[in-house]
Amino acid sequence: MAVAEQIITAPLTKPRLRRAPLSLASFASYLQAIPLTLILAFFLLVPILFLLVVSFWDYDFARMYPGFITRNYAEVLGSWVTWKTYLNTLKFAVIVWAIALFIGFWVAYFLAFHVRSAAMQTVLFLICTVPFLTSNIIRMISWIPVLGRNGLINTTLVNAGIIPQPIEWLLYSDFAVVLAMVHLYTLFMVTPIFNTLMRIDKSLIEAARDAGASAWQIMWNVILPLAKPGIAIGTIFVVTLVMADFSTVQVMSGGQSASVALMMKNQMSLLQYPSAAANAIVLLVLVLLLVAAILRVVDIRKEL
Repeated sequence: MAVAEQIITAPLTKPRLRRAPLSLASFASYLQAIPLTLILAFFLLVPILFLLVVSFWDYDFARMYPGFITRNYAEVLGSWVTWKTYLNTLKFAVIVWAIALFIGFWVAYFLAFHVRSAAMQTVLFLICTVPFLTSNIIRMISWIPVLGRNGLINTTLVNAGIIPQPIEWLLYSDFAVVLAMVHLYTLFMVTPIFNTLMRIDKSLIEAARDAGASAWQIMWNVILPLAKPGIAIGTIFVVTLVMADFSTVQVMSGGQSASVALMMKNQMSLLQYPSAAANAIVLLVLVLLLVAAILRVVDIRKEL
């Protein structure tokens, strides 16, 4: 009895875990990862490091002067015009993301659950990707004959007597910028959501339907939670592409709107490279914070 009491009252100690020695297979895997690591370091980390260094340099109208000054960041963070430009860029990103998510989800849902044939799914998906064989600039500029004052929409509406005069805000406005960006980047939302929906076990939907769930209950409680990884990946694609786009804002707004990328392009055209580099670093930090927030909500590696 005394021995039993000693065993029961004895403190529990965790056994030590011995670290397994580095095997030849694990060493070989590290060797295989070295080429990709070097490529990413050379093409990704080194340019970012150069941007960071140049962002602290001084400059004038003719050349740059190596040094360490914080004036460039003071101009970026202390100017109301710059803050307004960043807010305008975030506005474009949020609006385009919301519209692209709505369109992209329902297109992916239709392809995944309403098209029964795998061959037809492939054909319809390829039809969605065919426009991407052309340049972004060409697909963007193609909206000008449609939205212009004498374009297809205005001409049709005026000739039909629906409106007395052409609508001015269809082109060279924020509406035109958002429309062109949605056209350019919606497929980047369709593809990851479609891939995620195709991985859903159809028996889960059948079980929910047999349990008496309505179509909207199945959508909200089964499909949407399982589609979160695809939505997160599509969100990262769309948001980063919109925030880095300057040509669409410049062409479709007619110079009446601004974005951070367009501001950096104008600074580089004026040889203000350190100031543009400071803006690039601030924009990079902002995008990384947005991506980190998305990954905080959805753990893509865990749910895929």
